[in-house]
This record gives sequence, structure tokens and C-alpha cells, in this order.
Amino acid sequence: MVNIQSLKNKKSIKELLEFGIINIDKPSGPTSFDVSDFVRKTLGLRKTSHFGTLDPKVTGVLPIALNRACKLTGFFLGEDKEYVGIMRIHEPVSLDELEKTLKNFKGKIKQLPPVKSRVKRELREREVKSFNILEKDGQDILFKTEVQGGTYIRKLIHDFGEKLGVGAHMLELRRIRAGIFKEEDSVNLYELEKAVIEYKSGNEELLKKLISPGEVISQIYSVVQIKEESAMRILRGQPIYNKDLVKNVKIEKDNMISVFTIDRFIGIFKVVLENEIFAKAEFVLQPIK
Repeated sequence: MVNIQSLKNKKSIKELLEFGIINIDKPSGPTSFDVSDFVRKTLGLRKTSHFGTLDPKVTGVLPIALNRACKLTGFFLGEDKEYVGIMRIHEPVSLDELEKTLKNFKGKIKQLPPVKSRVKRELREREVKSFNILEKDGQDILFKTEVQGGTYIRKLIHDFGEKLGVGAHMLELRRIRAGIFKEEDSVNLYELEKAVIEYKSGNEELLKKLISPGEVISQIYSVVQIKEESAMRILRGQPIYNKDLVKNVKIEKDNMISVFTIDRFIGIFKVVLENEIFAKAEFVLQPIK
């Protein structure tokens, strides 16, 4: 394992801004792109990108990648998400009937993306890890759900209402977790602005606390260490051979791994196990020139 906090402590604020992630608590109103762009302009960066769109009215966890960390976006998107929200059912239904119908929406489900979505409208299989009623107030239902990345919660609620036979729609929704990024570790836009003002005044500590190094991706993909003398060749795009490994590791073919030499991040690789080739590059973090 790589000690992320120790690695972060060694980095300068410039390094974190070049290859870091900020876990933003998105407010209701702006689009996810608006929030990402606000972060870019506030920090004076070349580019930013968010890890998974939230509708304008939806609040909560919205990780924003900074500069070169934008290349990691696709490696985070498929991670599980967790939400709390309020749905309104269109006619009175007993709690027992609600609980009974919920059983149809746990585990593997088929979901047709909404008309306004950017993906192709075809049935897709998604997994609902949990879907629980926390409180019932008349026709308003407080719920909590954990789902596979790419699951549409508004559509989940609509389909649930259809199955009930009375209809339902979502009133409020908040994302409380996106993969390894959690609500309790998020920062609102006001706090970000305050930290940037302090930074411009010469105090970088507040801002530094808000940024996770891009190497945090090692908490998702298994860490594999390579020999230092192999690093430059691999950074030029060549594959990792068995002889490059610090020690033999057993990882199944097609799995993604995060590759390091000691605490230096090399990139994300896909295990291929072909002849003497162990893995090939999916993303390599080139040194700053």
C-alpha cells in the first residue's frame, strides 16, 4: 500500500494543483460543468473535470480533477455511488406494500436511460446494492440507496412508482458517496474560495488540506511496484515485463493496477500476462518538463 497522507505531505501546493482532486459538495442550482469550471477559474488552472454528472438540483459529492489528474476521470466513473433522497408517491400506499415492491429493485436490474441522457437509449444492466426506506411521511418517502456507477436514480424512482401502480417522482436527492470520496470529506464552494484567498495571501495550508493527490487512485486499483531502473523505459510507453517487478504478484488478466516505483506514481496499467509481458499502459504520468 502507498501511504497517501505521507505522500501528500511531501508534495508542494504546486504539485497538488497539477495532479490533484478536490471533493466538492455541489450545491443545488449549477450544473456539474458549472461547478467544475468555477473550480478551474478560482484556482487559475488549465483544465478541470468532474467524476460523474449530477443534475442541477441534485447536491452532494462531486470530485473535481485538477489539470493532469483529468486523465484519471474514466478510471473513477464506474465506482459505486450512494444517495439519500425523498420521493413522492402519487397515491397513498402502505409501508408493507412499499417494502414488498422494493425487493424488485435490489440486485441486478434492467434500466433504460432517460430521454435526456447523453448515452444510447438501450436497456442496460445495473446493480442496486441496497435500496431502503428510512422514513415515511404520508406520500413522501425518505430513502437511501447504494448503486453501481451509471445508475440513474430519477429513473429508478420512476420505475419503482410504475411497479407500485401509482407512480412516483423524486423531490430531492443528495449524493453522499462517489467511490472513495465521501460526504464528510467534501468541501463547499465558499470554503474553497476562502482557502484560495488565504493561498493568494501567502498561506497555502488551508488549500493544501482540501486537495487529494491524484495517487489516491491507488485506493481503487491494486498497487504494483516496479524497479527504479525500469521506470524511465516504462514512462516512455513500453510495457511492464515480469523482470521489471520488484516481486512477483498474482493478479488476474484484464485487471487494472496502479503502478509505482517506491512512492512515485507511474500510471494505470492493464494486466495482460502475454509471454513475459505483465501489463500494458492505460495511462502514464509523464514527468513535468
